[in-house]
Amino acid sequence: MIKTDILIIGAGPVGLFAVFEAGLLKLRCHLIDSLPQAGGQCSEIYPKKPIYDIPGYPSILAGELVDNLMEQAAPFKPGFTLGEAAVDIQKNEAGNFIVTTNKGTQHEAPIVMIAGGLGVFEPRKPPIENIEDYEDKGVEYIIKDPEFYRGKRCVIAGGGDSALDWSIFLATKNIASEVALVHRRSSFRGHLDSVQQVMDLADSGKIKLITEAEVVGISGNGKVEAVTIRHERDGDFEYATDHFIPLFGLKPSLGPIANWGLEIEKNAIKVDTLDYATNIPGIYAIGDVNTYEGKLKLILCGFHEGTIALQSAFARIHPDKKNVLKYTTVNGVQGF
Repeated sequence: MIKTDILIIGAGPVGLFAVFEAGLLKLRCHLIDSLPQAGGQCSEIYPKKPIYDIPGYPSILAGELVDNLMEQAAPFKPGFTLGEAAVDIQKNEAGNFIVTTNKGTQHEAPIVMIAGGLGVFEPRKPPIENIEDYEDKGVEYIIKDPEFYRGKRCVIAGGGDSALDWSIFLATKNIASEVALVHRRSSFRGHLDSVQQVMDLADSGKIKLITEAEVVGISGNGKVEAVTIRHERDGDFEYATDHFIPLFGLKPSLGPIANWGLEIEKNAIKVDTLDYATNIPGIYAIGDVNTYEGKLKLILCGFHEGTIALQSAFARIHPDKKNVLKYTTVNGVQGF
């Protein structure tokens, strides 16, 4: 049994910053995350993409932000249960929560703080019969490290910002040897300036733009060697490539947390904006996983929510103690 003061479900940026804020209150934290490393989406989905709305950083790569948050939390010695999903929650006789993972690891804490982002993600896969045979053998649903595609031929499918942005990046940074963008319509859903960049790159020959078409087949001996593209006018044709990257987005789900008796609205956990508490006393929800009137799904908003929630959590754990706000500019940071 792993015992702690605050059990944080989700080790993304919001969960990591909550460790720091809890540490200032002398509260110890342990984090559970289904991913094998800390950082959430920032580590798993877009570690090399810049973020522009973190205060004090005009631009910072998502992976760098995670590294900084880990360094900031380090003095407070958080524990981690990674690569395991929280699936069950109960209360014991002492009134503490017992959270069990899918691998049977049990955790005990008086406070549970859910910082699970948008929940569990699964890629939206195109309806290609043998696509799973080529997963991790040339088929990728997420671009984690663009250098992986250095000197390779890439076919990207999709019509949103992700497909447009990565097509532009791989082509303009001269990473991929060839970039083809396939979209089933002639118009795109992304930002107008990104659409224009793709059109300009297509005109200059840096991107092969194939619209009114979709990828319907994959072939290769043990790895992707070609895809079959079905064009509305020209019919089917083979297109040689090393990688097929369908960027149709990810499907978020709360997963087992949805069955914990929490009040759910539109796949998010309803909270009281006084302290971001849920309908179950002692359980809080912070970051993208929660919802309330005026909610903005921004990392910086999650930082605020976690800070307020922890003040409330301190009062629940220590009802007889008065918490006097101490400024780090005066007192510094005293780790454990």
